[in-house]
Amino acid sequence: MSVRRIGERVPLAKSVAVARLPRHRLVFHKVGKDGSAKCDAAETEDTAAHVIGVVLDICPSGKASLDEAEGLGRGYAEKLVSVTAEDGQVLKVVTYYATHINASLKPFHWYKEHVLRGAREHRLPDHYIRIIELVETVRDPDFLRHTQELAIYRGVS
Repeated sequence: MSVRRIGERVPLAKSVAVARLPRHRLVFHKVGKDGSAKCDAAETEDTAAHVIGVVLDICPSGKASLDEAEGLGRGYAEKLVSVTAEDGQVLKVVTYYATHINASLKPFHWYKEHVLRGAREHRLPDHYIRIIELVETVRDPDFLRHTQELAIYRGVS
């Protein structure tokens, strides 16, 4: 959700709405190519569960770039879902979901920072941001990768 991170992957992506995806929960259990956990909107039977996220408008060439960056077909698949925007409008959108899962993994610090920045930039509810803040992380053993991932925020408060 981080504006800068999405902008690097899909420069022409536009935020359309903040929306809720019912019967899903945000979990960090998707196996990343770096061996750490990544986000997933995991489907659940819990009717009270929901994921709050950002709906993006992406051109077809941007979608291909995002599919490559996210690993569509290599740990993520996609599905069509209905989400409810803050104004009550129901939107049909495509979302990624994890197909390669390991619940024992934890995300790297820098990855959680991307998620938190996006949540704050899009003004997700405080209680939802707090849930993300409580996610336990691990240090990336590749300090250069850690530094490069967070370099996009230099000069941003």
